[in-house]
Amino acid sequence: MIGGLGTLLIFIIILGVIVLVHEFGHFFFAKKFGVYVHEFSIGMGPKLWGKKKGETDYSIRAIPIGGYCALAGEDGEETDDKGKKIPKNKKLFAKPIWQRFLILFFGAGNNFILAIILLFLIGLIFGAPNMDTTITNLTEGYPMEKAGVEVGDKIIKINGHKTRTMDDVQVRLLLVKEGSDLDITVRKEDKSIKTYTIKPKKDILDGETKYYYGITFVTSYKHGPINAVVYAFEKTGAMIRQMIIVLGSLFTGKLSVGSLSGPVGIYSTVGEAKEYGIATLIQLTALLSINIGFLNLIPFPAFDGGRIFLLLIEKIRGKPMKSETENMINTVGFILIIILALYVTGSDILKLIKK
Repeated sequence: MIGGLGTLLIFIIILGVIVLVHEFGHFFFAKKFGVYVHEFSIGMGPKLWGKKKGETDYSIRAIPIGGYCALAGEDGEETDDKGKKIPKNKKLFAKPIWQRFLILFFGAGNNFILAIILLFLIGLIFGAPNMDTTITNLTEGYPMEKAGVEVGDKIIKINGHKTRTMDDVQVRLLLVKEGSDLDITVRKEDKSIKTYTIKPKKDILDGETKYYYGITFVTSYKHGPINAVVYAFEKTGAMIRQMIIVLGSLFTGKLSVGSLSGPVGIYSTVGEAKEYGIATLIQLTALLSINIGFLNLIPFPAFDGGRIFLLLIEKIRGKPMKSETENMINTVGFILIIILALYVTGSDILKLIKK
């Protein structure tokens, strides 16, 4: 029970920090450009705590998932909570497009900045993991070694896709259909390029069929602030590429929607990560922050990216879309997001039951 409460507390803190940083990005630029902010909330649902300062109500709500920064002009409202008319020049839609872009973008932008800072701290305190794709260890007698791949070879492609970091290698190997052949392109130490087709070795372990290629990932570490900075940016870039790969795989059918994780799946992951220590939890926070930032920039209605896309349309048309039309688009998008969230949550629960 204590372990469960500990996991729940860590889960709430991680999501709370990510949401706080995200919403503060919107809040900071809204205040900077003179937009009226109704409420700055961490969490959703019933209000647990609130304090009014100036025009803005700062609150913490009961459900520790999500949050919002309510800006004047988003939903066509005309007055504040006291019935006082809000000046037009303090509404979001009245601001220049470049200001609205910064207000909308820097929710996700702050998530990326948070991830870079956290990864820098990991590299500085614990050492920066080497992300180079040079093979350091092969399992003797397994397909990779038998095919002629050697320690010291640098992996540059998996199934024709470029691999800049070991993270890229790993995500491309998640995406290989179980039991399928693997095309691996390497740069030899003499700079020559060679491609191998690897047929996996089939083993049955505890009645379960497993396939192995025979490559083992051994992590080495670099130390010092410069290596920490390089690692922070390399890892962030790799995580963003992973998100792009996963999104593309969802559209092409290589991954199912059921493979995604929602709050229940994240809670389970937090429980596993805490067993490995603070560094793993910090890295998980960075990964979730990037995920939330990336997803929010997808040009889908109700996401920040969808609103930014509407700004682009406004710039091209030379006039804004009708607020009624924009609200309808965002409402439909929000409903679809809720349906997806319910489906993913149900899938997460089924995964937990099967464990």
